[in-house]
Amino acid sequence: MSYTQFPTSTTDTNSSIGGSSNQPKNNNNKIIIAALLIALLGTWAYIIYDKSKVKEDRIQYVDRIMKDSIDRATLQMQFDLLSTKADSLTENNQQLQGSIAERASEINKLKNSIASILKNKNATVAELAEAKKQIAELNNKIEQLFAEIETLKAENKQLTASNEQLNEEKKKISGEKDELQTNLDKTKKEKAAVEDVASTLHAANINITAINLKGSKEKETSKAKKADFFRISFDISENYITPSGKKSLMVCVFYPDGSLSPSNGSFTDREGNTKQFTNKVDIDYVQGKKMNVSFDWKPGNKFETGNYKIEVYNNGFKIGEGYKKLDKSTFLGL
Repeated sequence: MSYTQFPTSTTDTNSSIGGSSNQPKNNNNKIIIAALLIALLGTWAYIIYDKSKVKEDRIQYVDRIMKDSIDRATLQMQFDLLSTKADSLTENNQQLQGSIAERASEINKLKNSIASILKNKNATVAELAEAKKQIAELNNKIEQLFAEIETLKAENKQLTASNEQLNEEKKKISGEKDELQTNLDKTKKEKAAVEDVASTLHAANINITAINLKGSKEKETSKAKKADFFRISFDISENYITPSGKKSLMVCVFYPDGSLSPSNGSFTDREGNTKQFTNKVDIDYVQGKKMNVSFDWKPGNKFETGNYKIEVYNNGFKIGEGYKKLDKSTFLGL
């Protein structure tokens, strides 16, 4: 009985032995498979990572190009706006000089520098950054220029207002001056007229004597037939206005019939009338002094009976008059 069971025991033993020898083999396979899977996963991971990096690089490259393009366009737009503003300021204020001209020169230099950078299609990031910096500086200088121009405009406006006020005051003063000058001229004219009238001499104590001349002897007479000439004399009164110097006296002698004796010339009186005179007497007058004037007059013909009238003129005014009556001789010639 125990013999017949031996094969069974052998089979079980072989099975047991066979199972023990296959187990390491299976483990090796699992390791190999796991390694292959890991390698495959690594390969795929690398491929995915590589593609992602390439994509990222491309995106960064595109972004950088886009950013550079956007920055350039922005800078160009800013520059164009600032250039237009700068041109407007300098063109509209060409009459402004000094610091404004210096500021405009600096602005033009910056404009040329920025334009040179932006025209370069291959400009580097550093150059574009420099352009951006210069644009900021340009903007600052334009703002300063604008502020200076506004200040100067305000000053000019104030100066213009002050000039207008000064002109108005000048006109007013000029008008007042003209008025004062007119009044002064009028006053001077009136003063001159008053002095002119006041300086006119005055004849007083007019005396007319008929002289009968026999040889060298003179005798006063009242008879027309005996009279040979008139001796006319009068006093010139003191005058403290009339300046010293030569003065002319016009004497008019009228016959008894009212006619003027033969004329030696004419003058214009203060009424604007032209008058004839008989005799002109020139005297050397001394200011403030009284003086006597005397001269002889003969008629063209013999004396006639009646009243003779003497008028004395100076400065166009009649300054005195006198009369002399000559009588007719008696039957006996007396």
